[in-house]
Amino acid sequence: MKTRKIGADAQSSDISRTEVRWRSESSQRIYSVKLVEALQRAIQNSPPALSISAGSRAVRDVADRVLAMTAKGRTRWSRAILASRCRLSILRRHRKVKKSRASRINRRSKPLSTAAEDRTRRLPAVEKRIKVLSQLVPGCKGAPVTDLLEEAGDYIAALEMQIRSMITLTEIISGSNGERTG
Repeated sequence: MKTRKIGADAQSSDISRTEVRWRSESSQRIYSVKLVEALQRAIQNSPPALSISAGSRAVRDVADRVLAMTAKGRTRWSRAILASRCRLSILRRHRKVKKSRASRINRRSKPLSTAAEDRTRRLPAVEKRIKVLSQLVPGCKGAPVTDLLEEAGDYIAALEMQIRSMITLTEIISGSNGERTG
């Protein structure tokens, strides 16, 4: 009985540490400074004629990478974000131009139902939601439910901090633009 109580206390302290880590003023300040520095580097290295959609995608990528670096690779989602960036650059370097066989084959207008899709349709509501959640949190596909819920909680807290930082940054930028024109 005593080990359960200790385990439960340890789990609740992990959750509270996660909350404190992403909600503290110091972590907010550190993230904001790193975000501004990374955005400045991205602006300097980007081509001048960048479309709005490409620019917003670049800002999102930078914000996600900085968030993952702030987590210091302690979580699955942060490692997945950092690894996907490395994987993407490797793929770009080694990309070969080939016509895919699928592009030459006439595709049916309506794809046939597969056995996996049939199984997905028959999943209970909770399992469907767990599957969707595992697809939303980076690096959590196939993770056990307890790990998934812990990662999701940490990821949500980190995203909330990211949103607060980006709102503050937007207010600063629009305030400075308003002063120049007014």
